[in-house]
Amino acid sequence: MADFRLHRLLVCAALAIAVLAGPARADIYNDAVAHPGRSAADLKRDGLDHPAEVLRLSGIRPGMEVADYLAADGYYSELLSYLVGPKGHVYLLNNAAYDQWSENQWQERLLGHRLPNVEHRTVDVEHLGLPAHSLDAILLIKVYHDLYWRADSGPWPKIDPDAALTEIARVLRPGGILLLVDHAAKPGTGSEDAGRLHRIDEEYARRDFEKHGFIYAGTSQVLRRPDDPRDMITYKGEMVGKTDRFVLVFHKARRR
Repeated sequence: MADFRLHRLLVCAALAIAVLAGPARADIYNDAVAHPGRSAADLKRDGLDHPAEVLRLSGIRPGMEVADYLAADGYYSELLSYLVGPKGHVYLLNNAAYDQWSENQWQERLLGHRLPNVEHRTVDVEHLGLPAHSLDAILLIKVYHDLYWRADSGPWPKIDPDAALTEIARVLRPGGILLLVDHAAKPGTGSEDAGRLHRIDEEYARRDFEKHGFIYAGTSQVLRRPDDPRDMITYKGEMVGKTDRFVLVFHKARRR
């Protein structure tokens, strides 16, 4: 536990230094966002998602093995590719429904071996097909609520959230990083708005991961929108790009 506390203090110190240094301070996270060759669509999304600030909180660094979970077109997978570098590896993980929903746009992103350290896989979220303790970090960016979505029709599979989170814990090494971003529901609503509004309660999310062996390590306010009433659907209509989103970082508990 002492080494975890020391790591958390170091993360907090790094964040404080970054704030004092200001936005012009160069680091690997700003460099990833500024990497040449990123698409116009990705550059436009940067203004909404603030990826350098979000990824900086995680502490993901060169040489790591990481996964972008239900990555859709792979926006974050590309940024992770630049962060982990040639000695690292990125798994762009989708289930069949996410491949279909994103129209397999990840294919264009990886065309011509453009990101040689990124590997797409179509998986069952309850059986990721990765070795135990093989990942240094995993990202769930606006997708955790989908584990609780019960679709009446269409390609979305029935998912057991407990099994999915247990599988995430299995593939992440002790001390590994879990970065969670999602659309905030009203406090106390738990997972009940996951299907109707594609939102989930922040405190519910924190407790859910903690009971699966994750230790809360930090948060960021960079994606908060206090003007969001949190009672409207997130992915279409007037709330697109305007939702209140929480950012949480966890570390997988080490064995005692």
